[in-house]
Amino acid sequence: MAALPVYRWRLAPDGYATRRQLRAQGLRPGGQCVAAQLERPRRRRGPLVAYLYRIDLAKPVRPMTPGRWAALAKANTARRICPACRTDAGYVIPTSLGTCVTCAYPGADSAGV
Repeated sequence: MAALPVYRWRLAPDGYATRRQLRAQGLRPGGQCVAAQLERPRRRRGPLVAYLYRIDLAKPVRPMTPGRWAALAKANTARRICPACRTDAGYVIPTSLGTCVTCAYPGADSAGV
């Protein structure tokens, strides 16, 4: 079993990219294994690690189909529905509250908050 090559932060050779860098170029890893990793040392904790993929083996991003667009719209709509009052909040409900602001803080309107 071969170990991954490890490079210092910002010193990776050309031909490697992170997932975000691939996505910015319109590419995806496409099933390839991690080819190398970057490490950025930190003082009191372990190093930050970023995995690198080979650009020459990357594949183009698959286009969004009408079915995927519909599924994404349905999922985003579901994130706006309050589970307590079942109304559209008009915004994505924060997971920290779990309900719309009106349901989470019922007395906030009369208190002037």
